[in-house]
Amino acid sequence: MASGGGYGDANQKVDYVFKVVLIGDSAVGKSQILARFARNEFSLDSKATIGVEFQTRTLVIQHKSVKAQIWDTAGQERYRAVTSAYYRGAVGAMLVYDITKRQTFDHIPRWLEELRAHADKNIVVILIGNKTDLEDQRAVPTEDAKEFAEKEGLFFLETSALNATNVETAFLTVLTEIFYIVSRKTLAAGEDQGNGNPASLAGKKILVPGPAQVIPEKNRMCCASS
Repeated sequence: MASGGGYGDANQKVDYVFKVVLIGDSAVGKSQILARFARNEFSLDSKATIGVEFQTRTLVIQHKSVKAQIWDTAGQERYRAVTSAYYRGAVGAMLVYDITKRQTFDHIPRWLEELRAHADKNIVVILIGNKTDLEDQRAVPTEDAKEFAEKEGLFFLETSALNATNVETAFLTVLTEIFYIVSRKTLAAGEDQGNGNPASLAGKKILVPGPAQVIPEKNRMCCASS
């Protein structure tokens, strides 16, 4: 069970640090999703992100303190060579498209290919269809995105950063899945150590998940909210 906790307590003990990257075309709402999750804010005057920035928020998952380090990678083509380095070390990724702009969804396979080329092969990925507050302008049917997510083994949710719809759920889905993967790896390491074998993990701040990123279809989140 996960709880949102506060929006930043410098004195809070941290058990785990998870790096998550937000990727997708420019103007799909990545920075707004990050602002909504990290600070519970939304700005109608948001400008394009130049380069890369990250924000953090600490949550409690299964009685453990987890610091989410969320990286916002710029979507403009001229920055892609710069941001590719920031995929490394990420244990979670959010592929974001704008439900009102078909082209942003059509580019998702390319973003996923780039992600898989630069990130750990076991990275937890969720596909995000943002801007459900503009339902009357929808250009990407929910079923299209759901089908793609199922084919690629991704989690899937539709969100609205403006209305705060499903933003918290999307982050918690990724962070909780990462937590369970790391917990299983930690447990296995502890058992090895108890059997006289050296532990395969040193410390609790884990940035790379174990070899277990298999999401059964029945556990995959394929729900939409208008």
